[in-house]
Amino acid sequence: MRELEKLLDHYNYMYYVESVSEVSDFEFDTLLRELQELEAKYPDQADNNSPTKRVGSDITTAFNTVEHRFAMQSLANTYSSEELGEWIDRTVGEVGEVEFVCELKFDGTAISLTYENGALLRAVTRGDGRRGDDVTNNVRTIGSVPLRLRGEGYPPLFEIRGEIIMPYASFERLNREREAAGDTLLANPRNAASGTLKLQSSQEVARRGLDCTLYQLAGEGLPYTSHWQNLEAARSWGFKISEHRRICRSKAQVEEFIAYWDDARKELPYATDGVVIKVNSYAHQRTLGSTAKAPRWAVAYKFQAEKALTELLSIDFQVGRTGAITPVANLSPVHLAGTVVKRASLHNAEQIALLDIRIGDQVYVEKGGEIIPKITGVELSERPADSKPFEYITHCPECGSKLVRYEGEAKHYCPNASGCPPQIIGRIVHFVGRKAMDIEGLGGETIELLWQNDMLKDISDIYHLDPIALASLPRLGERSAANILEGIRRSKDIAFERVLFALGIRFVGETTAKYLASHFLSLDAIASASREELTEAEEVGEKIADAIVEYFADEKNRTIIERLRSAGLKFEAEQKVQTSNILAGKNIVISGKFEGRSRDDMKALVEEHGGRNLAAVSANVDFIVAGENMGPAKLQKAEKLGIRILNEAEFMDMLAGEAKSSDMTDTAQSEQVATHTEQTPIQGRLF
Repeated sequence: MRELEKLLDHYNYMYYVESVSEVSDFEFDTLLRELQELEAKYPDQADNNSPTKRVGSDITTAFNTVEHRFAMQSLANTYSSEELGEWIDRTVGEVGEVEFVCELKFDGTAISLTYENGALLRAVTRGDGRRGDDVTNNVRTIGSVPLRLRGEGYPPLFEIRGEIIMPYASFERLNREREAAGDTLLANPRNAASGTLKLQSSQEVARRGLDCTLYQLAGEGLPYTSHWQNLEAARSWGFKISEHRRICRSKAQVEEFIAYWDDARKELPYATDGVVIKVNSYAHQRTLGSTAKAPRWAVAYKFQAEKALTELLSIDFQVGRTGAITPVANLSPVHLAGTVVKRASLHNAEQIALLDIRIGDQVYVEKGGEIIPKITGVELSERPADSKPFEYITHCPECGSKLVRYEGEAKHYCPNASGCPPQIIGRIVHFVGRKAMDIEGLGGETIELLWQNDMLKDISDIYHLDPIALASLPRLGERSAANILEGIRRSKDIAFERVLFALGIRFVGETTAKYLASHFLSLDAIASASREELTEAEEVGEKIADAIVEYFADEKNRTIIERLRSAGLKFEAEQKVQTSNILAGKNIVISGKFEGRSRDDMKALVEEHGGRNLAAVSANVDFIVAGENMGPAKLQKAEKLGIRILNEAEFMDMLAGEAKSSDMTDTAQSEQVATHTEQTPIQGRLF
């Protein structure tokens, strides 16, 4: 078994990293089957990092959230050559003569791999930078990720960061399959890679053809004192390290590298969206340090969005869960940023009129950070002589209801909320989402399937699904049905504020739902509140209050609520555990980004100690806890009103009963915010 593992690992490395096929697919599969048979016969001898793990499993498991040993920081971005030049000059000014490593910026999803004694221990997504999801089983299926390291000289425990990407070939194959099956097409390779990594079936992950390129090491005892040397060492250990790198010793060399790849990247088999410039020396990196968010020794130069000219064939209209109508252009297929673009967003009637877009026009399509490409202009010199202005629709394309346009909004809406199929399906998809009821297994395609089979007509039907009928549906089966039903059962423990958000009341987002839950404490209290009473809750204005009143005035919504109540969902807020009363009666604003905790964690601490969170700075605020990047408008208003400003450390001291003196001068307050971003030495502290 050990000999087969070693041999198969070697063939995998040669194929996925060195692009060399040393054996035929038949020979490889024969060896793999032999190892699988031995593992079945001697399960106690099977290795967690066996090459058979690359095949994946159809067993559904939830992803555990784990802490990163070293924070996965973001990168500062620039689109300007001038800004990049200033960064280089500033860096040279601080550390003197310096080497830069220029690398391509891959357009995928960030991953951190941990290796212990040369074996893959854990693979974790970026998450919020401090915590991410453990996706080890899925990552084991990616052929370019070594399960065991080659050679020698690697530390006993270290992390290596990189990007999970979906090559264009895999992306296009997957979309061809989805199109043939009548499924919704994936938007772009980046989103496809991210979504694939979170699939519950590692067997499906293995089939989709992901790739992984690594670009940074972290840990104690790295063999060399520079970024470049350690990447070269990592290559010798079996990692796939991009060959498209260069050491640059001047601004001109950096600019030359960027200029070359701005054009040459179009020939690559995967998506890139810029160049990352890093200081090579770890000693220089430590001198430069980092802010709470990003290293000061690295920057990302983003390429300008690509454009293409193509014909506008027709315009479709999509209906969202809120009834919003979105026009989408159907285009003559054109290659753009590595993919074939056939559709593009037109946003709303005003945008169409502003650009005077007409059927048959030659239009400019841009694909920058947008998920769906957008039309940015018309080539009027190519317009046909018989061209006619486009007439926007007046009725819903799905249910035929006359469209309305609310005051102050650019979009048109279908008002038939309880009878328009896309709105109903959209609300169900929203209801089961991760930030709402978090019901695993009920994705958009499954919900569409249930809708088509008359098993779901609204969100309350989720809690009355027939297990036998569910298991009999195509592409499901008993195991998938059981997982869905278990997810539904667990959702009954979801807190009231998330249930309120899940209902999909217009304008009631995640934050507003928290404030409403905290203010009224129950759904019944919200449902019976007047417009004036609703506006007394934090962040609830007249528009939101009107939407809430309108929602509960609808008899169909009230019926759905009662069915959800009978199913056992939580319609009342739980009493928060209060550690102390040290903040009792205090109104506090949490603003900016914090190094030790998330903003939600900070707000939870306020409530835990008896305080009240406010979103806006006003005379009612007792003090502000400011992290990095506190909004300048908030800071200016706080100084004008003389509101005390604390940094994270002072706030924690206050909770520990060691509150600082409250007679801080205005100058000192400003200094607290300015010095909160003091840099810290961070060898191994990565983005």
